[in-house]
Amino acid sequence: MRASLERQRYLLDYTLAALSRRKARNLGLLLAYTLLVFLFSAVLLLSQGLRREAALLLQDAPEVVVQQLMAGRHALLPAAWLDSLRQIRGVGSVKGRLWGYYYDPVIKANYTVMVAPDRSLAADQLIIGAGLARARRLGVADYFSLRAADGRALPFKISGVLDTHSELLSADLILLSEAGFRALFDFPPDHYTDAALTVRNPREAATIAGKIALALPGSRPILRAELLRTYDAVFSWREGMLFVTLGALLLAFMILAWDKTAGLSAEEKREIGILKAIGWETSDILAMKLWEGMLLSLTAFLAGYLLAWWQVFHDGARWFAPVLKGWAVLYPDFRLTPAVDLQQLLVLLGITVLPYIVATLIPIWRAAIADPDAAMRG
Repeated sequence: MRASLERQRYLLDYTLAALSRRKARNLGLLLAYTLLVFLFSAVLLLSQGLRREAALLLQDAPEVVVQQLMAGRHALLPAAWLDSLRQIRGVGSVKGRLWGYYYDPVIKANYTVMVAPDRSLAADQLIIGAGLARARRLGVADYFSLRAADGRALPFKISGVLDTHSELLSADLILLSEAGFRALFDFPPDHYTDAALTVRNPREAATIAGKIALALPGSRPILRAELLRTYDAVFSWREGMLFVTLGALLLAFMILAWDKTAGLSAEEKREIGILKAIGWETSDILAMKLWEGMLLSLTAFLAGYLLAWWQVFHDGARWFAPVLKGWAVLYPDFRLTPAVDLQQLLVLLGITVLPYIVATLIPIWRAAIADPDAAMRG
C-alpha cells in the first residue's frame, strides 16, 4: 500500500514538472476551461436558487384559487360565488381578492395593483414596492398620481414602502384600500378578481378542486401545487435554452481538448518514447496523464464554480438574470440564499470534468502503446 502511494506521489511530482514546462499552453487551456465551468455553474446555481426562492414564497400562497372563465378567458367573479364556495364540504375560509395591472407610460412598465389584505389604508393612501420606489424616486409621504379608468387623475399619498427582502414578489407592487382600488379601475361593487380558499385537509385539495368545478361549471380552480409546477416548468425551459447554447461551447472545447492531445508535438512523443525506453510501463504513462487531466480539470472546476458562486449569490447574477428571471422594466433587487446541492455538483462534474478526461486519455493511450524507438525518432 505504501509503495503504491509513493509511486503515485512520484508520478504527481513528474506531472507538475511537465505542466510547468508548457506553461503558456496549459494556462490558456485552463482559462478556457474555467470560463466554460463558470458558465455552466452560474446557470445551474441561478436556476436552482430561483426555484428554491419561488417554492419558499409560494408556501404562503392560497391552497386553492378560484377564477371565473368566460369564453375561455379570465372574467370577474360574482360576489354570490363566495357563498356557494363556502357551502362546499371541506372548504375552510373563502375571501374575494381584488387585483389587476396598471400601465405607467412614464417608465413604460406594468404595475401589479391589489387590495392590501392585512393593512388598513385610507381611500387616498397606498403602499409601493421597492423597485417602483427606485424607478420613480418616491418615498414615504410623497404623492403618486394614478389615472383612473374614467381619465381622472387620482392623487394617492404613499404611506409606506415594502421591505426589500420581499422584492422578488413586490418590486412592482402597489397596495391600495378596497375603496381606492374600485375607484381607480371603476370596478363593479359586487364582483372580485378571484377567490382565495383555504382547505381543512390540505391532502384533499385536489378533491375539493374537483367539487368546485362540478358545483360551478364556469369556474377554474388553481391549486398551489400547480403554481409550483408552472414556475418549475418556466425555469426549466429557460435553463434548457441556455444549456443548448452552452452545449455548443462544450462541444467546441471537447474538440479543442481532443485536438490538443491527439496532435501531440514531436517533443511530447519523444518524451513518451524516452519514458518507455527507461522502463515506464503504459499504465504509468496513462496514470501520469490522468494526473495531468485531473489537475487541470479540477483546478478549472473549482475556480469556475467559486467564481459562479460569487457572481450569483454576491453580485446579483447580472449576466444571466435577464434570461432566467424574464425581461422587465422593473427588476427586483434581491439576493438568493446560498446553498450547496450535491446532485448539482455531480451533474457539473459529469458534464465538464469527465468528458475532458476521456478526451485526453484515449489519444495518450494510442501514443503510449507505440514503439519507443519510433516515438523518439518522430
